Amino acid sequence: MKLAIAQMNSMVGAMQKNAERILALANEAYAEGAHLLLTPELSLCGYPPEDLLFRQDFYAANQRALQWLAQQLPGEMAVIIGHPHEVGGKRYNAASVIHSNRIQATYHKHHLPNYNVFDEERYFEAGDLPVVFEWHGTRYGILICADIWEAGPALQALQADAQFLLILNASPYHMHKQQTRYQVLHDRIQETGLPMVYANMVGGQDELVFDGASFCMNHRGELMLELPMFEDCLGYLPLAQHQPVKADVATHLPLEAAVYQALQLGLKDYVRKNGFPAVVLGLSGGIDSALTLAIAVDALGKERVKAVMMPSEFTAGISVEDAAEMARLLQVEYSVLPIKPLFDGFCDTLATEFAGKAFDTTEENLQARIRGMLLMAISNKFGSLVITTGNKSETAVGYSTLYGDMAGGFALIKDVPKTLVYKLARYRNSLSPVIPERIITRAPSAELRADQTDQDSLPPYDILDAIMEAYVEKDLGIEAIISLGYTSTDVRRVTRLIDRNEYKRRQAAVGVRITERGFGKDRRYPITCNLAFE
Repeated sequence: MKLAIAQMNSMVGAMQKNAERILALANEAYAEGAHLLLTPELSLCGYPPEDLLFRQDFYAANQRALQWLAQQLPGEMAVIIGHPHEVGGKRYNAASVIHSNRIQATYHKHHLPNYNVFDEERYFEAGDLPVVFEWHGTRYGILICADIWEAGPALQALQADAQFLLILNASPYHMHKQQTRYQVLHDRIQETGLPMVYANMVGGQDELVFDGASFCMNHRGELMLELPMFEDCLGYLPLAQHQPVKADVATHLPLEAAVYQALQLGLKDYVRKNGFPAVVLGLSGGIDSALTLAIAVDALGKERVKAVMMPSEFTAGISVEDAAEMARLLQVEYSVLPIKPLFDGFCDTLATEFAGKAFDTTEENLQARIRGMLLMAISNKFGSLVITTGNKSETAVGYSTLYGDMAGGFALIKDVPKTLVYKLARYRNSLSPVIPERIITRAPSAELRADQTDQDSLPPYDILDAIMEAYVEKDLGIEAIISLGYTSTDVRRVTRLIDRNEYKRRQAAVGVRITERGFGKDRRYPITCNLAFE
């Protein structure tokens, strides 16, 4: 007996196309001698469908695709398909076993995650019954994603005489996530003594990226199979005497390589699934836009990427040189649009309004907004997606301009701390040198006034990022962060900036989530509030 795992990239809402993809994978697996195919959680409709799950026609379309698929599958092939299921006026996150041209059994997910990026209690009822089916002499139990995080559902399957557990997952990527998955399965195996297969979705869906990395552990918790990260693929697992036989285990990616691939896939799928012909971004000669450009070219190809340098009177000559050099190295379409005439025109128009007022952040922001308007004009004319280039550190403390450098459709590195930006740039250059060394080594600057550097306004990035992680990702309070060794001045300054700039983050473009807690679906703070709790 051979089990196949469909580590597939579903499109949300494209039920028929997803069904056709499942059928193609089933036929391919059957031709390779497999008789059982496991697909990811909600593979038929894509994950997460969010409020589409409130629509009656959404369930009807899923049911049509499910019935169509049942009629098309090879007679000796069983497929476990994830899909939403409505029965008796209740709605469930479900998995159905299909073979012999019909649905043989349907399992309803027991534990509905309602934290971080998950809102399943908003949409589904919880199931409470196990499903165990026999196929080719082995009794398989079914679980869905969060069911494996507690002992109950796995023990129920064991009590129903399961010999092997099949787990459908839509588990989004963040750094170090795979080690957590290993530990959870290892815990359940210790409790049940059952081998388990963890089939995970792959692909980008708005801010989430699913990394695949599907795997199997035997009844001793030993890794028997692991599929590559970030690849849409089929994996095969031989079985003997109800136990998995050792198969291929993909090489683990180093952290920077994994993050880089997550960002690539997130951008590629956002562009592909939304039908954009190309992307455009502002190339400033700084590290953030340089990394963004490199990822865009690697994800989409040089023919679909345009870079625009928009120098002002404050732009350093080396910034212009380095931007041009990087565009040459990556062979992308490149334009230079000086903004000084536009800036002077705005200043002349506002001269009476601003009489007697000194140059300040108003004029700095005006330059950023002029650049944003130019990029959006190119987007409107050619249909290209504007990629913004702000990192997580800047997003956290509001070191960005609304309707300026924040203007765009996809914020590719919005969840990448500045310290990690440098590591990713070094990683990319280790593959081939495309980011000029001077971009990496020079002091970062917004170049919106004379002799400006980021550290004029912010603490050093290693300190800022550490405080941000403690406050945003770990929910530590001010005194707790100070106790870690950071100065009261830095901690209070950074946390105050984070709190004050929620209004900006609400207006930012969606972007790839690569940390355990990004600014978006999994951190929802009020704009109007007293965070001193007085």
